[in-house]
Amino acid sequence: MTSQRTCTAIMLMGTGSDVGKSLIAAGLCRLFTDRGLKVRPFKPQNMSNNAAVTIDGGEIGRAQALQARAARTLPTVHMNPILLKPETTTGAQVIVQGRRAATQSAREFFKGRGKYMPAILESFASLARDADLIIIEGAGSPAEVNLRQGDLANMGFAEAAKIPVILIGDIHRGGVIASLVGTKEILAPDDALRIKGFIINNFHGDPELFSEGVAFTVAKTGWPCLGVVPHFAAARRLPAEDAVALEKAARSGKGSFHIAVPRLPRIANFDDLDPLKLEPNVTLSIVQPGTPLPRDADLIIIPGSKSTIADLEALRTEGWHVDLATHHRSGGAVLGLCGGYQMLGKVIHDPLGLEGRPGSSPGLALLDVETTLVPSKTLTRVQARHVAGGATVSGYEIHLGTTKGPDCARPFAMIGDAPDGACAKGGRVMGTYIHGLFSDDAFRRHFLESLGAKGGTLAFEATVEDTLDDLARHLEKSLDIERLLALAEPVKL
Repeated sequence: MTSQRTCTAIMLMGTGSDVGKSLIAAGLCRLFTDRGLKVRPFKPQNMSNNAAVTIDGGEIGRAQALQARAARTLPTVHMNPILLKPETTTGAQVIVQGRRAATQSAREFFKGRGKYMPAILESFASLARDADLIIIEGAGSPAEVNLRQGDLANMGFAEAAKIPVILIGDIHRGGVIASLVGTKEILAPDDALRIKGFIINNFHGDPELFSEGVAFTVAKTGWPCLGVVPHFAAARRLPAEDAVALEKAARSGKGSFHIAVPRLPRIANFDDLDPLKLEPNVTLSIVQPGTPLPRDADLIIIPGSKSTIADLEALRTEGWHVDLATHHRSGGAVLGLCGGYQMLGKVIHDPLGLEGRPGSSPGLALLDVETTLVPSKTLTRVQARHVAGGATVSGYEIHLGTTKGPDCARPFAMIGDAPDGACAKGGRVMGTYIHGLFSDDAFRRHFLESLGAKGGTLAFEATVEDTLDDLARHLEKSLDIERLLALAEPVKL
């Protein structure tokens, strides 16, 4: 008779958003996996339009997919059972265990969110049945005490699952002592007791210079310090979790081939751009609102969008449609990815009002195609062949809508016997539904070379793997790993 696997778990929370929770979770997943443990990442609730398609045909936050990769396993819907995908400034699509369950305003979601806890606990238990260790990531901060009642993402889950917590503060943001001590002061006593230690992240310089700060924080909170983590510059080689990373982004790289990407308000799956950002012969510009598309761009990419029609309107409001038309007339290349592909067509039909009022919206008319939005979402991982170059492309589809028209007779790629995307006559305007295509080195090199770029030597997938290995070593040097592992407690669901 075989003994039942005993799974332990630890939860990483932050003093605020963007303090490094996702990155540290990924590093710990790789570190403990390489020690021989069967590790699984978990985030009860996430909010992001950067999603990944799982092996079981659902979608989860991109950060959890990266953490699964760090744990050398494939992503499943149970790693992020609740995903909120903002569609407007006040509402979002609610994804439950990989599938769309509702579209709700923020007020509606918060009023009834408690009903999602059983699905969260079910997913957590599913992972725990076949793991040695679960690294859990919170969302935002537990210090948002106004959100504590009915909370799913932080202390609400930790209490329901009886999980110990490590609190992370980012010293580079300033006020890290106040944020840690202040979190202790405003938490309910039972919640504060769940925190078993803290980590100082993103330190620049000699960590010993902060020893008095550590001692002060330990004295004020009663929590041990598990380490001061130096700034990890190589993090730029890993996918960012959400669009916050793009709000101040400008030019990346110094290559002679210039790619420009307008930052749409509801940009989605922008990690498509990560391999291009690292290409040595490419300069990638994220064009911020209020800024024209650069005239020297060789290629303009219209990225994916969570709300295609609204982002198309925003693109016109910015005047980017005029810049795009000028770029096109001067012989520049244009590529539309998913929602961007839909925008390049003549019309987007929304007969059921899936993105607002029912009706049709004129597109940019650079491709002779029309798109009709439909309720069923395409969620699939694909292997395709790029028609123009013949290279194999691995990626995924995640979209609403079907696209048809004369230019579809010149598909961008073939998925088995099925055509994908469209190309205009001459091949300078292209569209595809395939996300993640630039991660394939052979395809990316041929695609860029066909547009006049010099061939690069970037091995993107190997770079990601090497970076995760480097991150694990970085954490092992700066954290008390044995103490952290000892703080993880058995899962009792």
